[in-house]
Amino acid sequence: MATPGRTWAPDRRDMIWIDFNPQAGGEMKDEHPMLVLSTRAFNERTGIVIGLPMTHAASNETNPFAVKYVGPKGDVGYLLSHQPKSFDWRMRRARPHPWKQVLPAVFESACEEL
Repeated sequence: MATPGRTWAPDRRDMIWIDFNPQAGGEMKDEHPMLVLSTRAFNERTGIVIGLPMTHAASNETNPFAVKYVGPKGDVGYLLSHQPKSFDWRMRRARPHPWKQVLPAVFESACEEL
């Protein structure tokens, strides 16, 4: 997470909003939450963020590659470990998601599925 006085940039374990358009085939489209896998230093230096999309679609309950995550207010999301993405986070206007960061155990579970 960004410290006061520092310009925001996504960091590892952050949840962010990002635009997935354009997309093709079965890829996600439009704006969705994304779990950031890459470090803040990488994201700042390259302008690229690497992460996993998150959806609230209940159909992912049986998806073996979807890691279930319950947010701070009880909302259920699914981190799609079979769809890693890299995006120019500045051009796609990434911004912090209200869930802030996922728990370390959830992050590790999502990474293990890659």
